[in-house]
Amino acid sequence: MQDYLNVIKNHYADFKGRARRREYWMFTLINAIITFVLQIPAQGALMGMAMQSDASGAPSAGVTGIALISIILLLVYTLAVLLPSIGVAVRRMHDTGRSGWLLLLGLIPFIGWLILLYFYVQDSQPGANKWGPNPKGQGTNVPQNAATNW
Repeated sequence: MQDYLNVIKNHYADFKGRARRREYWMFTLINAIITFVLQIPAQGALMGMAMQSDASGAPSAGVTGIALISIILLLVYTLAVLLPSIGVAVRRMHDTGRSGWLLLLGLIPFIGWLILLYFYVQDSQPGANKWGPNPKGQGTNVPQNAATNW
């Protein structure tokens, strides 16, 4: 949760620097959980609305208050975390020594996301690169502890 809040508070639209694997994956995990929880009432209400159709197949009831509120909350949350999500992904690419423009590979169906997943799970580039120093402190005289440097 601390990594998620760090991205939201301190790196909201930050596309410079580097992000460790832990920062990226914790942000992604908590973001997915929040999105899932916000989708539950919206999906339930929309499924109920679809089941209440008349003979012609048109829904007989409009979007109810709870469904509308949950859809609006989901939309607001999604728009609010759009820039931090892109920013942490760009900084993760920088950490592996790649340009953030490689995120455009995600536009290639299926294969693009597999390539990006491969990049996301790779370890940090040791030492400093053109996007800044290693956030783990590797490449300097700092001792490594494998348990804390994931």
